[in-house]
Amino acid sequence: MGMEVGVVELVRTGWIAGTLPILIASLPLSCLNSFHDIVLGFAKRGKILQSSSSKRFTVPQKFFWHFYVLAVVWTTLLLATTWTYAYKMVPLNADPFLYSTFANRITGGSHILSWRKSPSIPIGYRYSVWRSVFLLLLMEVQVVKRLIETIYVFKYSSTARMHIFGYLTGLFFYTAAPLSLCCNHIPEVYNYSVNGVAEFIVKGKKYTMQDLDFNWLEFTSSLLKLGWLQWIGAAIFFWGWFHQGRCHDILGSLREDSEQSDEYVIPHGDWFKFVSSPHYLAEIVIYAGLVVASGGADLTIWLLFGFVVSNLVFTAAETHRWYLQKFKSYPRNRRAIIPFLY
Repeated sequence: MGMEVGVVELVRTGWIAGTLPILIASLPLSCLNSFHDIVLGFAKRGKILQSSSSKRFTVPQKFFWHFYVLAVVWTTLLLATTWTYAYKMVPLNADPFLYSTFANRITGGSHILSWRKSPSIPIGYRYSVWRSVFLLLLMEVQVVKRLIETIYVFKYSSTARMHIFGYLTGLFFYTAAPLSLCCNHIPEVYNYSVNGVAEFIVKGKKYTMQDLDFNWLEFTSSLLKLGWLQWIGAAIFFWGWFHQGRCHDILGSLREDSEQSDEYVIPHGDWFKFVSSPHYLAEIVIYAGLVVASGGADLTIWLLFGFVVSNLVFTAAETHRWYLQKFKSYPRNRRAIIPFLY
């Protein structure tokens, strides 16, 4: 329990620490102008940063691919271990008479490890674990897409930079975001995985195929037993996911030559009809889908969502101002990120 509280509280503290400065900098108070400029300086990148005179403490914007390599590796690890734990220990369609003691199992009691389950696990806990698997699956779809886009869609200029603080924030985000989707079950998953490795080492060649065997139909069937909120959340997620992909394609097509660092044109199409940063809007929709799919009762995921919204709204407002200053013919009916409102 101590480890669970430790992980959950650490992640929540990270989201609060990341969100509060943005919210404070967004307040329309003249006494906060200097603080606003400092926070904005950390958030600047690409074309927005190029309008700034200082390039100190910056890294190439193409380092974005670091975020998504980290995200894919980390999310895949969390998904694989959490899914295996859910399948072996808390399936939603298993025979309870086949189970052994849950407490012994997750703490390494009795045998080092046995592929048996426990009848004492409450059904609410079972569904909670499988919701985490579902959320991690959605996150995996997102980060794999972003890695592919970073490699094949975006053509970063050789002069495009981002602040080192923004780079570190990105590394933090793609470590903490997947973890936020499953941190309530990290102690059990961790103990299960460690004990599994220990038994594999002890058994060696005697580690039978039966120990490693998976019934793939059973492996996925528990996901199909989740509630309607999970599927509504997935629908919202893929709505944003689809439009983000389209908007990224539009942005990527604007720069055929990555060396053309000073040539910018007004993007058109898809959600660009409504806002200047539709890819940010789509990102918000994606994470709103995760909130719905989680059931809406997990504070950690709400804090993740709050960070995403505050960060992207703050950055989109500056992007919108840049467009208005750069192009006299810029469509005046577009808003920064929220259609018809802001």
